[in-house]
Amino acid sequence: MITYDRRGFGASSQPTVGYDYDTFVADLNTLLEHLDLNDIVLVGFSMGTGEVTRYLGKYGSGRVSKAALFGAIPPFLLKTPDNPEGVEESVFNGIKAAVIADRPAYFKDFLDNFYNVDENAGTRISDQAWQNSFIVAVGASAYAAHACVDTWLTDFRGDLPKIDVPTLLVHGTADRILPYDATAKRLPGLIEDLQFVTVEGGPHNIAWTHSEEVNKALLGFVKS
Repeated sequence: MITYDRRGFGASSQPTVGYDYDTFVADLNTLLEHLDLNDIVLVGFSMGTGEVTRYLGKYGSGRVSKAALFGAIPPFLLKTPDNPEGVEESVFNGIKAAVIADRPAYFKDFLDNFYNVDENAGTRISDQAWQNSFIVAVGASAYAAHACVDTWLTDFRGDLPKIDVPTLLVHGTADRILPYDATAKRLPGLIEDLQFVTVEGGPHNIAWTHSEEVNKALLGFVKS
C-alpha cells in the first residue's frame, strides 16, 4: 500500500498555490508516473474521493483497475439552480470565516462532527484518538486549511460518467461533514459499475468508527 500527503498537509510542502482539483490530480499523476504504478486500486477518503474521481475523469484508467470512495464528496456539493440537492454557499463562507477567526477552535468543532463525538465518544472514538486527529489537523498549513474549503465546491458531474472501472462507495448515513443525501445517495446511476455500501449511523470518518464494516467491504472488493 502506498499513501501520500496532499500538498499543504502532513509531511508534504506547504505552497500557497495549487489548491484545486486539477492540481491535486496532477500531483497524483506525477507520483504514479514516478513510481510507474500500474493495475492499482485507487482509494480516496473525503477530499480524496474528489481526487479519485477527477483523476479518472482527466487521466483515464490506464493505470487503475478499481476505485474506492469513502465518505464521498462527489457529485457536486454546492447548491445551485441546476443542483438543488446541494448545500447553501453560506455554509462554506461560514467555514472559511471560522478558519480565519480561530483555526484551532474550528478544527475542534470540525473533528467533533468528523466523528460524531456526541454519539460515539468512549465507544467508537477515544479521547486519545480524537486528540491525535487534532494534532494532525493543526499541523497542516494555515493557508491550506482555508484554501481547501473552496475545493469542496468542485463540480464532478462531468467526471463521473468517465469512470470505467469497478468502483466501491462506502458512506455513513449520519455523515455531518459530507451529508449522505447530498453526496453518496446521488451517485448510483452516475457511476456505471458501482458497489454501494451504506453504513447505518456512520459519521464521516467511518474508517475509524466502523472499521470492521469498512475493512470487510474494501478487502472483499479488492479480492473480487
